[in-house]
Amino acid sequence: FSLFFLFPQCDNAKGLKAFYDAIKYGPNHLMVFGGVCATVTSIIAESLKGWNLVQLSFAATTPELADKKKYPYFFRTVPSDNAVNPAILKLLKHYHWKRVGTLTQDVQRFSEVRNDLTGVLYGEDIEISDTESFSNDPCTSVKKLKGNDVRIILGQFDEEMAVKVFCCAYDEEMYGSKYQWIIPGWYENLWWESWINSSQCLSKNLLAAMEGYIGVDFEPLSSKTNKTISGRTPQQYEKEYNAKRGDGQSSKFHGYAYDGIWVIARTLQRAMNYLNSTNKHQKIEDFNYTNHKLGKIFLNAMNETRFFGVTGEVVFRNGERMGTIKFTQFQEQKEVKVGEYNAVDDKLVIINNSIRFQGLEPPKDKTIIQEELRKISLPLYSILSALTILGMIMASAFLFFNIKNRNQKLIKMSSPYMNNLIILGGMLSYASIFLFGLDGSFVSEKTFETLCTVRTWILTVGYTTAFGAMFAKTWRVHAIFKNVKMKKKIIKDQKLLGIVGGMLLIDLCILICWQVVDPLRRTVEKYNMEPDPAGRDISIRPILEHCENTHMTIWLGIVYAYKGLLMLFGCFLAWETRNVSIPALNDSKYIGMSVYNVGIMCIIGAAVSFLTRDQPNVQFCIVALVIIFCSTITLCLVFVPKLITLRTNPDAATQNRRFQFTQNQKKEDSKTSTSVTSVNQASTSRLEGLQSENHRLRMKITELDKDLEEVTMQLQDTPEKTTYIKQNHYQDLNDILSIRNFTDSKDGEKAILKNHLDQNPPAQWGSSDPSRTSKDPIEDINSPEHIQRRLSLQLPILHHAYLPSIGGVDASCASPCVSPSASPRHRHVPPSFRVMVSGL
Repeated sequence: FSLFFLFPQCDNAKGLKAFYDAIKYGPNHLMVFGGVCATVTSIIAESLKGWNLVQLSFAATTPELADKKKYPYFFRTVPSDNAVNPAILKLLKHYHWKRVGTLTQDVQRFSEVRNDLTGVLYGEDIEISDTESFSNDPCTSVKKLKGNDVRIILGQFDEEMAVKVFCCAYDEEMYGSKYQWIIPGWYENLWWESWINSSQCLSKNLLAAMEGYIGVDFEPLSSKTNKTISGRTPQQYEKEYNAKRGDGQSSKFHGYAYDGIWVIARTLQRAMNYLNSTNKHQKIEDFNYTNHKLGKIFLNAMNETRFFGVTGEVVFRNGERMGTIKFTQFQEQKEVKVGEYNAVDDKLVIINNSIRFQGLEPPKDKTIIQEELRKISLPLYSILSALTILGMIMASAFLFFNIKNRNQKLIKMSSPYMNNLIILGGMLSYASIFLFGLDGSFVSEKTFETLCTVRTWILTVGYTTAFGAMFAKTWRVHAIFKNVKMKKKIIKDQKLLGIVGGMLLIDLCILICWQVVDPLRRTVEKYNMEPDPAGRDISIRPILEHCENTHMTIWLGIVYAYKGLLMLFGCFLAWETRNVSIPALNDSKYIGMSVYNVGIMCIIGAAVSFLTRDQPNVQFCIVALVIIFCSTITLCLVFVPKLITLRTNPDAATQNRRFQFTQNQKKEDSKTSTSVTSVNQASTSRLEGLQSENHRLRMKITELDKDLEEVTMQLQDTPEKTTYIKQNHYQDLNDILSIRNFTDSKDGEKAILKNHLDQNPPAQWGSSDPSRTSKDPIEDINSPEHIQRRLSLQLPILHHAYLPSIGGVDASCASPCVSPSASPRHRHVPPSFRVMVSGL
């Protein structure tokens, strides 16, 4: 046997002519060994069927030659470019990567590998999420891969394009712990240095982006130490090869060429053995280009050839070499072998876990989105629950105080039943805080949906109960004291309970319609992804639970409108009753303060709560604090003043004071101010207070009677004037003493005595009448003029000292006044004479 060498120099025409010349002019050839260039090899391989020649290549890796229908007589000892695809599949499965993307240069060689890879991955439950290709500028394709969240990139491009690809990857930050590049491994050593100048990327940036990439290529020589068919180990062969080539350039195909010679030898030997065993008269020397039978024998013998060569196990499957694929990784500016794949055994071996990933673990094949429920912090919930419990304890203390002292005048006059409702409303509001803090971390989805309705009902009913009772009390004060024409107006607690019940009925109608027509449901709101705080290669997608329905805005508007009207009504009543000065009855000042604080806090709380929807801790904290503040401030404003008053001065709040209502009216000629004193029986408790005060005033009248008797005795110091005094002034003194009758009025009402004093020109004390200077001094002292003068001094003193103490005369009045509400039965009859008011 001999070898005939042809050198077509990768020229199709030269290669094809050289082949035809060898067929025509040379001896009969048994096989064709080579070629190297894919284009020349494919042309020759396609024509071999006509000459029944088997071709064996040691360097043609183009996937096109794997088509057995087109190239049935073609074999190769070097794995094709497609042979790396099963190895890549094995690597993807090893690291559980099920989602990849491809980036391919628009060259047939690379496109064929990508197409084959697509078929390999198709049935292996691995998704190719994006397929990108480029001709010259890969940056657009790289950007698209990032946009599609591709983490594992399978690249097919040459060295020049590889530099551009990694520069774009650096610009797009597609490198590091979150990304893994897998590219061809057949690049020359230090391949990037030859092309770095053609890119706009700095060397350090390029190396940073390249760090960690994995290259895939066939293994030039086996790493095993077994002896080959030649009796040498792969290491011994490599040593001998390097010694013989000297300083010549090394080719990575030399091992495949060496094993190719052994394949031809083993094929011919197998064919000879076959011929000897089946047909002793036929020899391989009888082969010619028309001998189809011998051509088939050579074809089958080569397909069945198997031995261990310097490149590993030599096995053909449909003419394709089942070789060994190596994996290298770019680590610290050099390529390091990290594993190999044996196609014969379909086995992947990672060398001592030598693959280094940029992170703590292999990159994820996609952004792992971990949905995380944003829940309320347990410490925050505990703190606010503790504050709520303290508020409920305070409310319970107020309830105990109200029940225990319900028979005290101060509490009794302030409607203890209404006070109990205020406390009940506050406790319901407090209780809603516990429900607002329960989310998906504490309860199930079904329970959470139920809580949506329950907490809304509790808070709404609690608000209406508390403020409804407070406003009902204020309405009673308004109804009694603003209607001054009515002598008697009794409003019992049953009517106030009916008012509160009516307010609650409106609430129930709204809530029932809400629940029936458009009930609250559990909805989940998803937010933008966030990086993992722990630094893991995952993204956190926060989700929040909300209680919502289809027409949430409409229903909230109805509720807010009703509550707003209730607040405005309370403000109106508080303003109208601001001058009623009985603390036991009137809470207008505290109601105004409560409405102001609650209104401001609710507006601020609602606005801030809406703006912090994506922060459940902040939202819950604001809602809880607003409820706690509003409930606490309301209860304290209602009960703390009563508690202080009851402890310090229990009778001060129930004393019958004068209630002034000033009305400015424009008259035609002048503007007058009228002081109106109106005391009506508001309730049984108030009547008892008035009766007690009436008794005290009776005692004072008795004392004044004694003083009047002493004055009378002084006036009656002579017998001669007694008759005169009795005849002329007895009626006047009885008129004065008749003031005791005003305390006997029906229902304990106070009458007002009105005396109109006609002012005469005052006589200066000590002046003498010229007409009387000649009379006797004793007669002058007891004269009617002197008696009238004395009475003129006593009567104003008695009027102004006595009447204001019982509420009959305003201290600011210059003359006694008559109450417009005084009964005619108690109206004092003016005296029969005019009293001169003069100074001393």
